Amino acid sequence: MQTYIDFDKLDAHFRNAMEDGRTLLYEYETYSVLRDSGAESVPKINFLLKGTRPSNEELNSMPGHKAVMKIVSPTIVHKTEVGGVKIIEKDPGKIRSTWRRMMDEVPVNYARWIELHPDMAPEAYKGLAGENLLRAIARDVKGVLLCQFMPPDSLAFGNELLVSIRRTREFGMVLTAGLGGTDTELYASRFRKGQAVVSASTAQTDGDQFFKLFTRTIAYRKLAGLSRGQQRIISDDQLKECFSSFIEMANRYSPGNPEAPVVIEELEVNPFAFTDYQMVPLDGMCRFSLQESLPEPRPVHKIHNLLHPKRIGIIGVSEKRANFGRIILKNVLSCGFPAEYIAIVRPGVGEIDGVKCVESLQAMGKVDLFIVAVGAAQVPDLAEELIDRDLAESVMLIPGGLGETEESKERAGQLIAKINEAHKTGSGPVFLGGNCLGVLSHPGSYDTIFIPEEKLPKRRGGKDKRAAFISQSGAFMITRASKLAQLDPAYMISIGNQTDLTAGDFVNYFKEIDDIDVIAMYMEGFNDMDGLSFCRAVRQAVKSGKEVLFYKAGRTPEGKSATSGHTASVAGDYMVCESCVRQAGAQVADTFTRFEDLYLLATRFHGRQVRGNRLAAVSGAGFEAVGMADSIQGDDFHMTMARFSEESREKLGDLLQEYRLDSLVEVKNPMDINPAANDRLHTEVTRILAEDDGVDGLVVGLDPLSPSMHTLPEGQRTGESLDAEESIARIFPELVRGCAKPVIGVVDGGRLYDPLADRLEEQGVPVFRSSDRAVTALAKYIEGRLYADALRQDG
Repeated sequence: MQTYIDFDKLDAHFRNAMEDGRTLLYEYETYSVLRDSGAESVPKINFLLKGTRPSNEELNSMPGHKAVMKIVSPTIVHKTEVGGVKIIEKDPGKIRSTWRRMMDEVPVNYARWIELHPDMAPEAYKGLAGENLLRAIARDVKGVLLCQFMPPDSLAFGNELLVSIRRTREFGMVLTAGLGGTDTELYASRFRKGQAVVSASTAQTDGDQFFKLFTRTIAYRKLAGLSRGQQRIISDDQLKECFSSFIEMANRYSPGNPEAPVVIEELEVNPFAFTDYQMVPLDGMCRFSLQESLPEPRPVHKIHNLLHPKRIGIIGVSEKRANFGRIILKNVLSCGFPAEYIAIVRPGVGEIDGVKCVESLQAMGKVDLFIVAVGAAQVPDLAEELIDRDLAESVMLIPGGLGETEESKERAGQLIAKINEAHKTGSGPVFLGGNCLGVLSHPGSYDTIFIPEEKLPKRRGGKDKRAAFISQSGAFMITRASKLAQLDPAYMISIGNQTDLTAGDFVNYFKEIDDIDVIAMYMEGFNDMDGLSFCRAVRQAVKSGKEVLFYKAGRTPEGKSATSGHTASVAGDYMVCESCVRQAGAQVADTFTRFEDLYLLATRFHGRQVRGNRLAAVSGAGFEAVGMADSIQGDDFHMTMARFSEESREKLGDLLQEYRLDSLVEVKNPMDINPAANDRLHTEVTRILAEDDGVDGLVVGLDPLSPSMHTLPEGQRTGESLDAEESIARIFPELVRGCAKPVIGVVDGGRLYDPLADRLEEQGVPVFRSSDRAVTALAKYIEGRLYADALRQDG
């Protein structure tokens, strides 16, 4: 979509404001920015500066019979709430009287509002009250803006549009659009996710792509006349042109663009109204800041040394007790890492657990990985010596106390400064942590997770491991590993505080590793601009054929500010994060359970065909079959029930007749095959449906309580052992392994049936203990796979 932006004029607007000592554009200046960025329908305006006496001719200059008057102040953003917006008859006398009244009343109203909401006061008014506050507000009021009144085509709900670009700390510039007006925050909180507003990273989208996202909102349905009783009031091309213009401005005035003269902190129009197929901005605000230098790049290639070390050094190993360092040493050795390639820095001691000790860091010599398991207070000096003497390619910081608390921030700052100084010259090690719980690297043959093997058994060797699990919370990582036998990744990495290496760095590394198919991420927060780096790496990983799973903790919306627009309220931190990461191609989980489910399906089904979202549901329990059909839709996912082909229907009919169930079972979807269905019938029905081109995925209830099924451990009941040749535990896995499509088994029963579920899982069958959870997980997984395929096809 072609845009018509005059960046020279935009630069001049920002430069003029800076010369006036401001990093905020007044509303009339924001309209000039919109006009010079290609907006066609900017209203006519006349700025009535405080202390001036405009003529009747000037006051009559607006077309029409009405005019809009708005207070102008760098601190009053939400004008309506304090009486700062008036619609009046266009008469010079009326304009003058309204102007005078607003100059007196608005400061009083705003002072009263601040005293009721002191936490939301602008910084300039913090600590002020009474007359002092009133005088400060009145001093900052610059005058009143007289605006052309442009009556909207419709006053119905949903006919005002919010559009904004905003700088976020983690993801850079983000575009948001949706239902506008004074109730924007209410709409965002009351409507389902993605219905009122949508957001996207401007670095990862364009006008056409964002428009596709916007078409899912209620706002679009109203503007396009798709709701009952409404007519279209704006063309799709006008919306695309608007979005394209905002995206282009965002990418020009971005913290990631070192050539940008300024960075737009927030440019918001709320609302755009619509008059005679024109998009008319009725309120606008723009804040900006000076460009800052970008951080030094990290030598992320040294992650290879971290994960596949040839020599390891460690400090903090106790000779007499099982402290963290000693546990780490035992776990490293238990993985088969050669003791002769480990050095313990421990003066005065010969060896510990068969590993040689050395007197100092210098005596250790250079290592690929140095593990720090001492107190945080010793870390800055250790890091300085490691850097200055070039003794390590990578360093793992186990201790906390490096930035998690206010007291430790100074210590963390010293460490970060030293690391960054080394990175400027391209030297020095990379640092993992602090507050790192450790790393398990099967390919690197080591384990530094400081949990005793007795409390967290790890499966050494075994089948191919093709997943990487990266977690900011070590506790989350090991809890999942403890409770989920099927969670058996090649790498488990606790990244802790991200003092140096970040989430984005690790995805950038693993996206190039051919032996990794699935990257699972648990995050609590991103470093500055690392969210954008992370998303770019996710997009590249997905396009190369990998699957990325993501869970973000911390869903509290960012704090509202009186000097901010609506966008920060309606597109809070979590929504922006979720939108950007999902847009990049990751499968986003909204609960711990969903994260576990997506991990299970991704590791089982990577490489299987996913061509659509048509579900076949099978069970011998009627409630389960119905429950599957009831679970195909949610707030953010959707499946359809497959229509079986005539060939499949005939085969199923013949099969039911063979088992004398044709008078009891109807061939339909969901398919209730009756409690009399045995193991073989469950398997054969699944086989037929898996071969149907109209079916994309299957969820099969395995009916553990049915007297016709072999689902009990040996010795529980004669003739029903899951060890029997005809048992579902023997014949179903073979079918699933050979099937090109996703097939999920459901074992909905108590602890008595845990052995059945375990046996199926050990043989590669994804098993869920309830049918609704199985269908929801499959729907989310298929949705993610289809979106990833679309990204790859788009190039």
